[in-house]
Amino acid sequence: MDPALADVLQRYDRFAREEAPGRSARYAEWAAGLAADPETAAILAPLPAPHRQPPVVFAVTRMLGAPADYDAWAAFVRAHADRIVAECAARTTQTNEPLRCAPLAFALARIPGRVALLEVGASAGLCLFPDRYAYRFVEPGGGARLLGSGPVVLTSELRGGLAAPERIPEIVWRAGIDPQPRDARRGEDRAWIEGLVWPGEDERARRIAGALDIAAANPPEILAADAAEEGVLASLAARAPADATLVVTTPGVLPHLPRPARERLISQIRDLDARWITIDHPRLHDAWTAPIDAEAWPGFVLALDGAPIAATDPLGGWIAPA
Repeated sequence: MDPALADVLQRYDRFAREEAPGRSARYAEWAAGLAADPETAAILAPLPAPHRQPPVVFAVTRMLGAPADYDAWAAFVRAHADRIVAECAARTTQTNEPLRCAPLAFALARIPGRVALLEVGASAGLCLFPDRYAYRFVEPGGGARLLGSGPVVLTSELRGGLAAPERIPEIVWRAGIDPQPRDARRGEDRAWIEGLVWPGEDERARRIAGALDIAAANPPEILAADAAEEGVLASLAARAPADATLVVTTPGVLPHLPRPARERLISQIRDLDARWITIDHPRLHDAWTAPIDAEAWPGFVLALDGAPIAATDPLGGWIAPA
């Protein structure tokens, strides 16, 4: 079997078994069907791996009007193969999840004073507004601490006796970098970000729609560039106000970079006069300042300057002690 086809079948099988259950019954059905359907899977095999990921392919087919039933969906893919491949080739996963601002706010509370926020992989910039959201931190026993105000309320569970942040960060400058930035004011870009929400995730859809409204009302500057290229990050960072602490965030973007680019980017972040907040899988890189037992670590790592400060759900739904 062609190695690329084998990779597609394995990837969709893993998605069907490990990622979609409990989140989207439709995506679980589509992924399981494709994993057992080499004829349809072969259409996706020529695409580079980042462009044939299940969330990208499924969002593209939904955008183009694919039906829900797997057999009808597969027939749609075969009938519109050229257009689907072209759309997938022009897009990547841009999971612009504002709920990640809950662990970001948890980390930002450790940084005093005014903040200049720079996000790598900003997409539409929904994680550049941790000061514009309201937070509901749910504590053990069912109580909750409310922080901030605004039309979008982000709910995150605190585990293991963790205390909620005491304040909202004061952000005086915000900017991002993304190879394909999305503008929340543009209907096509907004539709793509909303289309990446999986079927059945109704609460998430409402959260992202509200966050897009916030970004559209106050559009952040997002540079269309590869942050791992020499000089790109440093050039944008130099524009941050000197009287604020520059904080570079990489929430969930590093897995989408090839290892050499990932290592270059981490090195460039550390060369800046800046703090660094990241949310990563414990096995993703070796930039931690303290050893991590990846087998025992729950969820992802929330780290400040490479030091793990908490475990967290990849999308920010819970925060637990490190």
